[in-house]
Amino acid sequence: MTPPAGKNRLAFEKSPYLLQHQDNPVDWYAWGDEAFALAAREDKPVFLSIGYSTCHWCHVMEHESFEDDVVAAALNAAFVCIKVDREERPDIDNIYMTVCQMATGSGGWPLTIIMTPDKQPFFAGTYIPREQLLNLVPRVTQMWSEDRTKITETTEQIMSALRQNVAGVPGTGEELGLEAMKSAYDQLSSRFDESRGGFGSSPKFPTPHNFLFLLRYWERTKDVRALTMVEKSLTEMRRGGMYDHVGFGFHRYSTDPDWFLPHFEKMLYDQAMLVMAYTEAFQATGKLEYRRTAEEIVEYVLRDMTDQDGGFYSAEDADSEGEEGKFYLWSENELRAVLGSEADVVMSALGVVEGGNYAEEASGEKSNTNILYLEKPIGESAAALGIGEDELRERLGRARRLLFDVRETRIRPGLDDKILTDWNGLMIAALAKAGRAFERADYVEAAVRAERFISRNMMRGEGGLLHRFRDGDASIVGMIDDYSFYCWGLIELYETTFDVTYLEKALTYTSYATKQFWDNETGGFFFTPDDGENLIVRQKEIYDGAVPSGNSVAMLNLIRLGRITANSKLEEGARRIAAAFEGQITRAASAFTMSMCALDFAVGPSFEIVIAGRRGAGDTNQLMRAIEGRYIPRKVVLLRSDADKKKIAELAPYTKDQEPIDGKATAYVCRNYACELPTNDVGRMLALLDKP
Repeated sequence: MTPPAGKNRLAFEKSPYLLQHQDNPVDWYAWGDEAFALAAREDKPVFLSIGYSTCHWCHVMEHESFEDDVVAAALNAAFVCIKVDREERPDIDNIYMTVCQMATGSGGWPLTIIMTPDKQPFFAGTYIPREQLLNLVPRVTQMWSEDRTKITETTEQIMSALRQNVAGVPGTGEELGLEAMKSAYDQLSSRFDESRGGFGSSPKFPTPHNFLFLLRYWERTKDVRALTMVEKSLTEMRRGGMYDHVGFGFHRYSTDPDWFLPHFEKMLYDQAMLVMAYTEAFQATGKLEYRRTAEEIVEYVLRDMTDQDGGFYSAEDADSEGEEGKFYLWSENELRAVLGSEADVVMSALGVVEGGNYAEEASGEKSNTNILYLEKPIGESAAALGIGEDELRERLGRARRLLFDVRETRIRPGLDDKILTDWNGLMIAALAKAGRAFERADYVEAAVRAERFISRNMMRGEGGLLHRFRDGDASIVGMIDDYSFYCWGLIELYETTFDVTYLEKALTYTSYATKQFWDNETGGFFFTPDDGENLIVRQKEIYDGAVPSGNSVAMLNLIRLGRITANSKLEEGARRIAAAFEGQITRAASAFTMSMCALDFAVGPSFEIVIAGRRGAGDTNQLMRAIEGRYIPRKVVLLRSDADKKKIAELAPYTKDQEPIDGKATAYVCRNYACELPTNDVGRMLALLDKP
């Protein structure tokens, strides 16, 4: 097809990121056979640029280079140019990001790769300024025409390293256990920022799965430092400028050690994982500030990131009106105009200074605007102002609502409205967990609607999933993250609603993933299915980055499903995942904290809790409230009710004889399917759960 006048081939794509580049003078192709066939026919290298729609530095490189006629002419003459949305095609991004990290020692977006027509890379970088890019093009052209042997040698070295990376680190053959968890804890402890929380200096990412692991480690060992690291980090993150104090939700990461200066994009996966972390912190400590934060994040997602049919959008941009963060920043005059007599109190609490506290990252110059953040804990600010803490919270709440209404009149950052199965799975899991922990039926309904969206729109044949939905179009073969994260959501939905359909679906998709993704030689799940695109390598991921890996989540899913159904084959699958990556995990256990969560469950002790009673009845709900009011991470919960006792008994045969006693909902607390004496007394049930 011929693109419309003034546009390139990306005009035919669905990705918001690719569509952002449809007006570029660069003759962009989407990833596909047409582009690579052209490169082979014309004997040109391929210029591959990978990014995503809400990436600030992707916008910078576009404005500097891809919108520039001189740069575009140079690129078009030397290369066949391909654009990839890393969120649509994480399989492609994972491979070439690995190349970049091996070649340069770091990575990021935009990712810039130059490769042969058969997809083998020989140059890797990230953001490249305009003049450097203009200097790079003739050097590559000369090498391509005069020194192809050197390029071949480079590609062979890179491909060898890639294949070795896929093969992984040889293991010792020892089974992972408590020692690996202790190693992960020690490594996190050594990097912990004692003053502001988090790990390392800057940039600081939230990495919520670190907190999920540390909470489990604390529950297991009673090591107070593990809980301290969680609480300090969650509290400081919520106070900092990385949190949106007006509209709620977290920005992607902080560029400084203090959680103050964010990159302003907001990602769905961060919101989902942070809801889980704050929810579990509330369950572990009972502190309302963690519940409030989780509820605020959910308020943001349901308000601004939810499709009318129930699916969740991917992200909001950092930029609006061509400036990073403009939507979120406030001048002193603006604040005084909106807040009136309350301005001094609110500005004091929210760190506003004369002349602004925000400096442009690129120039370092003050912009006369402010990032709002809690400069001190609420109690300290209240004492300094001579008012009570509750009064200050109330006044800040009123001010926030006024500021929110004014901010809604501004031009919003761009919304990436594609719906991804994997990230939706994380949000479904988060809403289901928070819904049952906080007794929020609206959260549960939102999770149900999102799952219904996936089941109606993202199916691929019998048992398969598609990855991306946008503008009425579902496409791209699902990857292991889609299956793992969606199944996580299904398991949480079952334990929240006790609708057996969700449990059956989780088992079905787990079975499909095992058939399509499992590595029969060394174990673990490949990132792509057997019938996926034939890329230069077929990767297996275990590293838990901004989101957990599909293998680590699958490991936990298999353990939980195995315990629910008493199916040892499922648990054996989890053990084989751990064995497949044992070498990598042993070398740097803190890089695999979601795997540590799974390992914590596998090592035990754990509980299978069966409630025999009517779904929704008061006595059933009383038992469930007691369970969810405690932090009990190593448990599965089933309901055996009159409506579905046959189905549950088929899926979990050990439940077949468990009935209510004296007509009251009754808890059967089991360990390895050996049940204690049944009880319908809440205190007795909790005592059984507290037994070592």
